[in-house]
Amino acid sequence: MTLEELTNLVNELSMPRFTAKQIAQWLYEKRVTDIDSMTNLSKANRAKLSETYCVGRKEPVSEMRSIDGTVKYLFETSDGKMIESVYIPDNDRGNDRATLCVSSQKGCKMNCHFCMTGKQGYHGNLTTNEIINQIFSIPESETLTNIVYMGMGEPMDNYSNVLNSIRVMTESWGLAWSPKRITVSSIGKLKELRQLIENTDVHIAISVHSPFHNERQNLMPVEKAYPIESVIDFLRGYDFAHQRRLSVEYIMWEGLNDDMRHADALADLLKGTKARVNLIRFHAIPGVDLKTSNEKNMVAFRDYLNQKSTLCTIRRSRGEDIMAACGMLAGKKLKDAEREN
Repeated sequence: MTLEELTNLVNELSMPRFTAKQIAQWLYEKRVTDIDSMTNLSKANRAKLSETYCVGRKEPVSEMRSIDGTVKYLFETSDGKMIESVYIPDNDRGNDRATLCVSSQKGCKMNCHFCMTGKQGYHGNLTTNEIINQIFSIPESETLTNIVYMGMGEPMDNYSNVLNSIRVMTESWGLAWSPKRITVSSIGKLKELRQLIENTDVHIAISVHSPFHNERQNLMPVEKAYPIESVIDFLRGYDFAHQRRLSVEYIMWEGLNDDMRHADALADLLKGTKARVNLIRFHAIPGVDLKTSNEKNMVAFRDYLNQKSTLCTIRRSRGEDIMAACGMLAGKKLKDAEREN
């Protein structure tokens, strides 16, 4: 709950108004797992809270560990569905970054051709609690430095719960994180994307994957409703030149979108946006007859964009051996591949 929701709650239960801030402190600063631990609330008020409410923490059902240090966690939702989040440590060059890739939906409606999550269909939105629980209930929770909403689902298709989870992380009554530690990825749902940009200062990542309308529509049916040209044109109206970052996600497939014609069109598409391009290797999934681009083409694509003054990098793949890399999350326990502690 947000502080406003907690305030409404204590009012309904005839508790002192200041109790809302006390509960928020117990939940988000002290991270208690049960109401009885909220010791500066009276026993009567703790009992009253416990009649209807609980803290709502649920441990992961299982975990899978990659040879590169990535960890995939499986969580069960309140209605028995499964969702995944991915912990990605990065100690290269003294970074000491620890990123958690969180899910926002059970499955996804977008049905992108290359995505494992989309292949399973849509089974509902995650609550704010189920989003925050992924962050609070992993062993590495206290050491996280960054959160990316790039797991299962389209975050802008669950806008209100995603926004509230961001507020829990960034408001003074919550974790008090800088919004610059958070990145939200989207296919470009314009109404919700506008609300997110105007109501938060988090970084924005847009899934592009092709600069050409027909080709992108074959890969991402959402192109019909939200053409990428319209999405990028909309984003030009916002300032991403300073601390806030706009990035473009571009999965590369051999012989499909990895030539200089695509690089040139992508550079033209992004003119005037200050967007940074992340080139991503395709990770093979069942039933999809696409191959990842080779290293030579990816490097040439990157170098061409940089020469055109479009900052571009090749993202290092993480967790592919445990089906935790980009596009591979399915919310299933793969017993034959699981690696227990």
